[in-house]
Amino acid sequence: MLEEALEHLVRGIVVNSDDVQVRARRLRKGKVLEVRVHPDDLGKVIGRNGRTAKALRTVVGSLAGGRYVRVDLLDLNEVR
Repeated sequence: MLEEALEHLVRGIVVNSDDVQVRARRLRKGKVLEVRVHPDDLGKVIGRNGRTAKALRTVVGSLAGGRYVRVDLLDLNEVR
């Protein structure tokens, strides 16, 4: 559910919405949600002084209901 909600929010922000990918990985503490966007859209997702990224993390944290969730923002070309 968190992945779909985050993907929906990010698709509303970016220009290249077809390039948005959200992948979840499990950690001992909780989840990591990796959001991959087109390199031209990365600045829009991060926002000025990181405000948009912080807002996305706040919304996802609220939806997680107290469970640990980390949101990583990456461009499509970044290898992890």
